[in-house]
Amino acid sequence: IKKDTTVTVVKEAVGLGLYEPAFEYNNRQEFILATEKCINYLNYTTQPQQRIPTDLIVAMAGIESGWGTSRFATEGNNLFGIRTWDPKDKQMKPLDLPNASFGVKSYETKCASVQHMMDLINKHPAYQDYRTLRESGETDPTVLVGTLSKWSENSSYVDLIRSTIIALQKD
Repeated sequence: IKKDTTVTVVKEAVGLGLYEPAFEYNNRQEFILATEKCINYLNYTTQPQQRIPTDLIVAMAGIESGWGTSRFATEGNNLFGIRTWDPKDKQMKPLDLPNASFGVKSYETKCASVQHMMDLINKHPAYQDYRTLRESGETDPTVLVGTLSKWSENSSYVDLIRSTIIALQKD
C-alpha cells in the first residue's frame, strides 16, 4: 500500500470542492453518523466498483474502536486497530505490550483511518477473496464480511461484525 494514498484522495476531493467532514461525536449514534459522513466523502473519489458497503465499515469501526471510545481511536484516530511494523510510522503501543514489535498506527484524522481501511481491503492480498466476491456482483455486507476473517485474530470476528451489521440495518 502506498503511504501517500490518503493524501492523494484528500487532494482530489479538495480539488472537487469537497472537504473532509468533521468527525465529532459524543455517543454511539453520533459516531455512526460521523463515520457515514466520512464514508460518503471518501466515496466521491473511490471508483464505484471499489466501494465498501457503509454498514460493513461502520460495523468494523464500531467494534474495533468501542464506538470511538478506545484509546487508539481517541488519541491515534485509528478506528480499526490497524497495525504497523514500520518504526517510521506514527504509532501507539498497546498498554499491555509496551515492547511489542508492532504499533497501532496513528492517523491525522479518523477519516484518514477509514481511507486506509478501504485501501487495505481493496489492495492487500489477504482480502483477495473479498474483492473476488464483490467482482462477482455480491453487494450484501453480511455475505461480504465472510471473507474478512483475516482482519482479526478473534475467531468469532466475522460473526460479531455480521450481527452488528444486522443490528445497524434494523436501526
